[in-house]
Amino acid sequence: MSTRKHTALPKARTLIEALPWLTRHHGKTVVIKFGGNAMIDEELKRAFAQDVVFLRHAGLRPVVVHGGGPQISAQLDLLGLESEFKGGLRVTTPEAMNIVRMVLAGQVQRELVGLLNEHGPLAVGMTGEDAHLMTATKHYADVDGERVDIGRVGEITAIDPGAVQALLDDGRIPVISSIARSNDDEDTAAGAPGVFNVNADTAAAALAAALGAETLMVLTDVEGLYEDWPNSDEVISRLTATQLEKLLPDLASGMVPKMQGCLYAVRNGVHTARVIDGRVQHSILLEIFTDEGIGTMVVPDANTIEGAT
Repeated sequence: MSTRKHTALPKARTLIEALPWLTRHHGKTVVIKFGGNAMIDEELKRAFAQDVVFLRHAGLRPVVVHGGGPQISAQLDLLGLESEFKGGLRVTTPEAMNIVRMVLAGQVQRELVGLLNEHGPLAVGMTGEDAHLMTATKHYADVDGERVDIGRVGEITAIDPGAVQALLDDGRIPVISSIARSNDDEDTAAGAPGVFNVNADTAAAALAAALGAETLMVLTDVEGLYEDWPNSDEVISRLTATQLEKLLPDLASGMVPKMQGCLYAVRNGVHTARVIDGRVQHSILLEIFTDEGIGTMVVPDANTIEGAT
């Protein structure tokens, strides 16, 4: 008797390849920073939502943290307000802060929650203001060694992850906008705590540490951390915290907050932090559930990786 050829067999092999990773990550919390091209390309947005829902149904506990730089700039332009940057950070006036709040919580978050909830009653949106999730103090930019006031931009001082934990325990997917409440004396004296615009990479790293997450994943618009950019396009697949710290001073400005976030995460209890290419559809699944991976992984110093530079 001849054995019938099953054309779907490669799918079974793919599922079996994922088995050890499914076992390893089952029940673990994964914090994902949503950004880059994945935020503005319709196909990539849908693929991202599918990936996150897949993680949830595969037994992981995903949390999404997002910013919204392109959308904020577009709305400011529409209203005739200038987008100004100092030291790589957006200058956020009180007027601009109202726009930031509106765009992040009322546009970007709602769209992402909607995409996730096409697959079931899973996602719940919140901001760092809600339940005192994120508290921040005023952050000043460093421009050529000078301390510069950039308005309502904050630096996280405290995380209270209780509300996020409750949502995860209820089987939900928290979707969090990177806005933090102010605990500054100046704001309190003015009546009530205000709010700050917080870098989403920094917010995701701080939340991952507070949750004791297994992994922090940062979506970006490059393949990963390059070994010798721009002289080489060779991507470093894995490196330790100390190895990353040595590289930080020479990194391109756009990669600095992402890699600083990864460094903070692995030095504060997160097992791995990964920068992955959000331009690739289903990059999250490729990174977590395959042997190849698709970006750069940072690990604590205890897990020394030979060969990383």
